[in-house]
Amino acid sequence: MKAKSILLFTLLLFVFTIGFAQSEVGKKRVFTFTIADEIAPPTWRLTKQAFNAAKEAKADIILLQLNTYGGMLDAADSIRTKILNSPIPVYVFINNNAASAGALIAISCDSIYMRQGGSMGAASVVNGDGEIMPDKYQSYMRSIMRSTAEKNGRDPLIAEAMVDPRTYIPGVNDSGKVLTFTASEAIKNKYCQGIAENVEEVLKHAGIANYEIVEYKPSTLDKLINFLISPAVSGILILMIIGGIYFELQQPGIGLPLLIALIGAILYFAPLYLEGLAANWEIVVFFVGVILLMIELFAIPGFGVIGIAGIVLMVAGLTLSLLSNVGLDFSSVNGDTVVKSLALVSVSTLVGLAGSIWVAYKLFDTHMFKRVALQSVQNSNKGFVSSEQHHSLIGTEGLAHTDLRPAGKIEIGEVVYDATAITGYITAGKQVVVVSQTLAQLTVKEKV
Repeated sequence: MKAKSILLFTLLLFVFTIGFAQSEVGKKRVFTFTIADEIAPPTWRLTKQAFNAAKEAKADIILLQLNTYGGMLDAADSIRTKILNSPIPVYVFINNNAASAGALIAISCDSIYMRQGGSMGAASVVNGDGEIMPDKYQSYMRSIMRSTAEKNGRDPLIAEAMVDPRTYIPGVNDSGKVLTFTASEAIKNKYCQGIAENVEEVLKHAGIANYEIVEYKPSTLDKLINFLISPAVSGILILMIIGGIYFELQQPGIGLPLLIALIGAILYFAPLYLEGLAANWEIVVFFVGVILLMIELFAIPGFGVIGIAGIVLMVAGLTLSLLSNVGLDFSSVNGDTVVKSLALVSVSTLVGLAGSIWVAYKLFDTHMFKRVALQSVQNSNKGFVSSEQHHSLIGTEGLAHTDLRPAGKIEIGEVVYDATAITGYITAGKQVVVVSQTLAQLTVKEKV
């Protein structure tokens, strides 16, 4: 009797183990991540990280939860390409909106599911003010929308109608407006596999009953990098770099402005370097530009080729670090990306320079600055004398030998002296007057 009980228990344990093993073998691993922001470089980075994590997790399906009004075309095109080339099937759950660049991402997926009340379409290319861009931009968008739809067995004309209101499709797009689908319209035209309210309903529509969900959650470092590489933050960091360099050049020695510029450069280049965008040589190009600019300002009278070359290299280094080129191979870089990156850097540089000049002008003219800066002259009739009275040059007139920013050189007779302008900026060749002297260092002002 005891032997029969042991045999029965062993048989039940065996059946349970086999059933559990079969259950685990048949279970689908669904890897899910969410895009709920504007399509931009951080979104592209999030997608790459999620796909890499899905591969490591040996996922059977990638489920993208999408809710966006669109964004940058180059970032959307990169995401589209990643999805189309994925060996793992990619489903998308449109949780309310897939507009503009979001529509391109949605139709690149193998299966589309939408929430009741959701919409997909309106993929015309617009500028930052929402104005329709010229037809050459629309032509490119029409092309990639058609090719993406064809790749996944969807009607390419419908995809084109989401970009171009002139695309006439009887019963689908005959209003002369850009096409946008509701959930039921998308199902009717085979652009959606089903309506769902959550991930579980999506998987039920897909016929997947036995599954486990693995959700991708960006780490704190990933969130920080995504924040730093956003165009707005990149622009602010460029302002820090340019402003810091400008203010550092306006004062002798090394101080806080240089520290601010270095912090801005580190925060700008570090995340791009970690992402593989900023190569070593591109960072070197930027710093060579800074060095050339300083040589032009401090060692060479006037402003010429070396200074211009320094500015060009600085802008080039900042711009190249935003591009996904490999060495000198730019074949994989979209032309629009180059234009946008160059525009971002150029505008930020000009704004940073103009803003720094304006702030410097306002700061030097404030009561607060006059309280912390030496404004008075130590006159001899009040008991102040030079340490070497017999060589005093106070009151002597001369010419600015170099630009004084505020430090530079002046020429008195045929002798060149180190000098500092008491306020502001004095260009080479202007007449100056010595107002104070400390050993070999002169303080001058422009002769009025």
